[in-house]
Amino acid sequence: MSEHNSTRAAPDPIHVLHSYDASSITVLPGLEAVRKNPSMYIGSIGQEGLHHLVYEVVDNSIDESQAGFCSRIAITVGADGSCAIEDNGRGIPVGIHPEHGKPACEVVLTTLHSGGKFKKGSYQVSAGMHGVGISCVNALSEWLELEVWIDGIHYRQHYARGVPLSGVQVIGPTEKRGTLLRFLPDASIFQQARAFSYATLSKRLEELAYLHPGILITIEDQRTGRTQGFQYQSGIFGYVEHINRSRTVLHPRPIHILDSMDGVEIELAMQWTTAYADDVISFVNSINTIYGGTHVNGLKAALNRVINDYADQAGMIAAENGEKIAIFDILEGLTCVMSILMPNPQFEGQTKTRLSNRDLKKLVELVVGRHLAAAFKDDPRLAVQIVGRALEATRARQAARRAAETARFHSIDTRVTEEVYQKQFGIRSRNWHESATWITDKGLLGLHADLCKKAGNTRMLDVCCGSGVVGAAFKGRVGEMVGLDLTPQMIELAKERLDEVHQGTVYDLPYKDESFGLVVNREVLHLLPHPEKPVSEIYRVLEPGGQFIVGQIIPYGAMDAAWMFRIFKKKQPLFFNNFQEEDFRRLLQGAGFVNIQMKEYLLWESIDLWIDTHETTNLHRHEIRDLFYNAPAEARAVHPFEILPSGEIRDQWRWAVFSCFKPGEGFFQ
Repeated sequence: MSEHNSTRAAPDPIHVLHSYDASSITVLPGLEAVRKNPSMYIGSIGQEGLHHLVYEVVDNSIDESQAGFCSRIAITVGADGSCAIEDNGRGIPVGIHPEHGKPACEVVLTTLHSGGKFKKGSYQVSAGMHGVGISCVNALSEWLELEVWIDGIHYRQHYARGVPLSGVQVIGPTEKRGTLLRFLPDASIFQQARAFSYATLSKRLEELAYLHPGILITIEDQRTGRTQGFQYQSGIFGYVEHINRSRTVLHPRPIHILDSMDGVEIELAMQWTTAYADDVISFVNSINTIYGGTHVNGLKAALNRVINDYADQAGMIAAENGEKIAIFDILEGLTCVMSILMPNPQFEGQTKTRLSNRDLKKLVELVVGRHLAAAFKDDPRLAVQIVGRALEATRARQAARRAAETARFHSIDTRVTEEVYQKQFGIRSRNWHESATWITDKGLLGLHADLCKKAGNTRMLDVCCGSGVVGAAFKGRVGEMVGLDLTPQMIELAKERLDEVHQGTVYDLPYKDESFGLVVNREVLHLLPHPEKPVSEIYRVLEPGGQFIVGQIIPYGAMDAAWMFRIFKKKQPLFFNNFQEEDFRRLLQGAGFVNIQMKEYLLWESIDLWIDTHETTNLHRHEIRDLFYNAPAEARAVHPFEILPSGEIRDQWRWAVFSCFKPGEGFFQ
């Protein structure tokens, strides 16, 4: 075990480097192929691929940092849509390459599979062995400018779509050292992408700053004037504490492991919380392996073995009767950041989202298992907390399954207390806007607002307002904007957008009859066991002629309804009503509403993002994925969804936005 504030000393350059000059650049013999099939090299030509261009350049600077030669990286997003990455490393060599007869920097920028990482001694570890990074950036850029400060001289070279426009120019003497790459992504290729996202880039840069204690990484957005710097001494220990800052932790200090074996350095910090979902983030040579790989498999194997062994030895489970704590339940509530440094990582694809080194699983399992067992021995109270939490999750899941098996023989009590909602949505509010695309989708919000037929001075109620984004969409179209929600957390969020927000329940709205000219609502009625009651309450507080606008996710038809219900129920335990269009119309008609109209809105959602919330258990997340992988043919025929090569699931949701009126004076015909 190591102290959490320890930092890894920078490697001695003498030991990690034999020589680094023009001869260090090795070429593995093709650039037009990149422009013809860019997704093969950067994953996509959408937002992900656009940002991958930046990461490829930044990764080279990180390689310099890991070799001990770079302490500062600066990223600048230009007002013209360009991006510049500058470091104070050694500078890309500019001497003539002995085999190609061109400047080494030009070889690196115009030839696939070229770079210093192929020659032993140039880098001890690097972000991968593909060597296609900045040559791909060059090929996919409308223009690229290279500046190098090396050996007391400032050099510059310009490119257009991968072709050099000039030789390497000597600008003059300098005391600086390092490399700057400034490029403008080619709009003819990135037609599916928008501009660089400051939030996306800054999140990645923050990760890198935690992974490399002491390095200063800055980002400037010239479009908005926003700037930010990241520099941490706490490493991944501090990163776990940062992730868990708004969560209730099970034990106060993360468990920190730092060890090396067979030339591989393994570091991780982990801490359990009271949340349902796990948050395991893995890196290999600073690359975020978002889809895991053999190193994550080794971590899970170690956790499974050590926790079950401890539970057995401590008499917490009846192992002789076959009782065992499931890995799903061990992972529940776990926040873990793992960083692997190794000389020859093998990734699946150029975007490096999954690691495939076979021997690494056994190595990680051995190291993590040894240290975790030692931590449990040193602190039995910590062991009981962690093992007990996992055991409780296993037994609760088994009890729920047994209850479900007998529930079909009994009438179901659909009463749900306010406390259940408050607890669940209080937790959910912490990452509310990050948990799905639909929450802040401008098109969907705009459709709600466009259906408004009331005068501009109308008093509006956003019932079950959540964070207030639906009500805020009506700003400028109505007068006073009032919100109502059950949880204090959501109320605080909604106060930022609405004029006033009250606490109360939709089953008993705390307002007098005929108090509002407009009531709006979205994605709530399917969570309520008796939706006719809140709809009647909404009808009551509307003035005669008042309008009700409500958005709801609905199946495409009877063929996908049952399958869709299973998905939503596993994601959201409080899900009760899988309305079809005719069901929802009858619900509104039953309350007395007239002139019912519906507008459809189709929206693609990332299921992986949607289920990555505190309310969804790890087991249910896996079961939801299985429901998509094994979707019945009938559902596939009517319900569009796709499983990408990366394993990500994208589902097209059918939103129905209904408009209806309470009869009376002012009723909109």
